[in-house]
Amino acid sequence: MKTKLFFFIFSLFFFLKSNAQCAMCRAVLENEEGQSAAKGINDGIIYLMSIPYILVFGLGFFVYWKYFRKKKVEA
Repeated sequence: MKTKLFFFIFSLFFFLKSNAQCAMCRAVLENEEGQSAAKGINDGIIYLMSIPYILVFGLGFFVYWKYFRKKKVEA
């Protein structure tokens, strides 16, 4: 269990530092001066990508919590 938690936290840190632009978006935005639009688009992609993961994690945690809480009450 500890190793799974370690790998989850380890991958979360790499997820936060990743670049999420596709190859075509990157090629167009690298030619722009200032790079402010590229940073904004990259942040937007990360934001849109993270919402489904947060929802699935929340649902999984809710099911996990309900299952073990019910098990303790029965014991």
